[in-house]
Amino acid sequence: MTSCDDLSHVRLEGEVLRIAISTANNGTSLDFDGVAQGTAALRGLIAGTVPARSVLLVGEGPNFCAGGNVRAFAQAENRGEYLREIAVSLHEFVRVLAATEVPVVAAVHGWAAGAGMSLVCASDISIGGPSTKLRPAYPSIGYTPDGGMSWSLPRIVGIAKARELLLTDAVIGGDEAVRLGVLSRLVGDDEIQDEALRVARTLAAGPTSSYAGIKRLLAQSGQATLSEQLDAETDSISAAAETPAGREGVDAFVEKRRADFAGL
Repeated sequence: MTSCDDLSHVRLEGEVLRIAISTANNGTSLDFDGVAQGTAALRGLIAGTVPARSVLLVGEGPNFCAGGNVRAFAQAENRGEYLREIAVSLHEFVRVLAATEVPVVAAVHGWAAGAGMSLVCASDISIGGPSTKLRPAYPSIGYTPDGGMSWSLPRIVGIAKARELLLTDAVIGGDEAVRLGVLSRLVGDDEIQDEALRVARTLAAGPTSSYAGIKRLLAQSGQATLSEQLDAETDSISAAAETPAGREGVDAFVEKRRADFAGL
């Protein structure tokens, strides 16, 4: 894949790969055209054929994503098989999103429920507003989590709080979501999209190899002992020193100029 031009839910904005995971259709439920196109584009990014240096997840309706299309669940001839099929599709998207070494930013306006909340938890940085609301939403229809929420949420808020939020199907306002670490920060409701794009563009102009190393270290830290993590940090920082970005960053500091990480 070398272009996003023929994809309706995915486009390149400079070096930012923008993926629409919902639209105004079907009540801003998770859009599986967006999921499939996003998966293809992320694979291209990983393979080096999509020239993006950050990823931006957005919703194109009144919400970031209101969760799964429950009416479609009800209409399925075999609900179990239908849910298995769409979960497999969503989970492939989450897997490639996690494998992406560039930063992932989410613009979280309105509701992020069910799979929408899972994708917020899967992002590196998430920007919300005072009206942003998150909700697991699974118990309300008698379901269990998907999209990695049972893995990511405990790592963000702790196992006890994750248990409470999931079992009580709690509605989490923007301020509380920031306090818990589910959202990174809040801006005005009408600024969410612009600010998330600004953050994504800023990251796209940064030291991509450094970001990749940071994400790898964070990903492995939960399973590593302190000694193992110190060894990993030693290997990572020594490797970073030999990268073009590492050389440019240090040289710029010594020369008292702004580092130029374009293309590095």
